[in-house]
Amino acid sequence: MDSVQIQTVVPVSSLPPRDRKLLTNQPSKSSEKEDHGPLLITALMLLGVAWVINQSSPLYKFSSGFSSNWRGASPVSLSMQGGDPYVRALMRTISAAESNTDYPYHVLYGGEYVQDLSRHPDYCIEIVAGPNRGDCTTAAGRYQFLTTTWLDKAKKYHPQPPAWFEFWDSYSFEPEFQDHVVYHWLMDTNAWGVNVSELLQQGKIDRVLKILSNTWTSLGYGIESNSMSAALPEIYQEMLQEELKAAYSW
Repeated sequence: MDSVQIQTVVPVSSLPPRDRKLLTNQPSKSSEKEDHGPLLITALMLLGVAWVINQSSPLYKFSSGFSSNWRGASPVSLSMQGGDPYVRALMRTISAAESNTDYPYHVLYGGEYVQDLSRHPDYCIEIVAGPNRGDCTTAAGRYQFLTTTWLDKAKKYHPQPPAWFEFWDSYSFEPEFQDHVVYHWLMDTNAWGVNVSELLQQGKIDRVLKILSNTWTSLGYGIESNSMSAALPEIYQEMLQEELKAAYSW
């Protein structure tokens, strides 16, 4: 006859306190195999939301960032066509100090980029270095226009201002308009108290840079010089040769 083993069931309450504690702290079989499905689904959903937000964000980065070596690539040509080659060369020189990147018209202070140029981006970004550290700046575009400066100069020099009834609209910040506003600003003798073009034709680039340094503070005579500032007179001469060649190539 097969033997039959009989298990005696002992109530937990009758066990010594130490054994009772060990027994009651044992994990149950149901807890050993927890269902992580809901957690995984939630994590995937959060990743999807983050991806959508990132794709729809107006700020983005190109593969090419700022360059501190101007010999690597000359400041890109202007979007605007025509004009005084001396002033055009100056505009490219300004951007060498202010927005030395392959995509200057889209760049914001700090190196982020904005895609929509239907108006000034007007993002206030914290300043991380220099005398204004801790403040924020709305500097944007090839010439790092502050929002207030852009609106003021666009009223005077923008070729396509909004109609009087389009009070909800703004001045387009597209590349050609950034160039157009700066070009006509630089050509305005009343704005600077001197004829900028004549000074440039006389070879007085240092004087011009000094005059403009109250507006663009990285030109070598302002409060925020950078790694490009000392090279600006040399950069200007190279840009001038390119602009003169293009102007008289016909």
